[in-house]
Amino acid sequence: MPTGTVPPDPDTGSVDRSILDAARDCVAEFGVRRTTLAEVARRARVSRPTVYRRWPDSGALIGELLVRELHTIIAAAMPAAGNARTRLITGVVTGAAQVRSNPLFGKIFRTDTDLMLTYVFGRLGRNQRVLLELFVTGIREGQADGSVRPGDPGQLAAMMLLIAQSAVQSAATVAELLDEPAMDTELRYALDAYLAPGAPSSRKE
Repeated sequence: MPTGTVPPDPDTGSVDRSILDAARDCVAEFGVRRTTLAEVARRARVSRPTVYRRWPDSGALIGELLVRELHTIIAAAMPAAGNARTRLITGVVTGAAQVRSNPLFGKIFRTDTDLMLTYVFGRLGRNQRVLLELFVTGIREGQADGSVRPGDPGQLAAMMLLIAQSAVQSAATVAELLDEPAMDTELRYALDAYLAPGAPSSRKE
């Protein structure tokens, strides 16, 4: 490299991924409360200022991590075949099952349930908005191809979110009545009946 030439910046995306991967490992091992930015930096092999420049505290980092985790689950859950309603419902049911069995979410449920409520269920945050956008898109496609009933897509998506969140958040409380396969089956029935063209419209007469 010629004298005086400024070296290229490191791959920012790669650094971010390394930090998030390290945070995932820490949360899976220690839980949310015992995960520190210092330990994340050590595992990611970056300096603590590098982490702090991106995330001001562990809460912001964990929130970003859960958004990434949910994105990954959603991308893997959505099928390519079938009408829009079938694709959307299959994606939601598959995604809910994967969240329930996901090691990261599972660790948080076991050790930091109240924080899971804060990060994922307790507010309309980035995770919920990601899901709502996905649901709205699928509902609009379903209304266009005739597989989803009429109604405001945003309102239908909001109710879908409540149903899906309940199937994840409260699954353990009814485990004796609904095992995993039964939970998936009943969630599919609930969503299909809600979105099917024969269901009551949400529009007021």
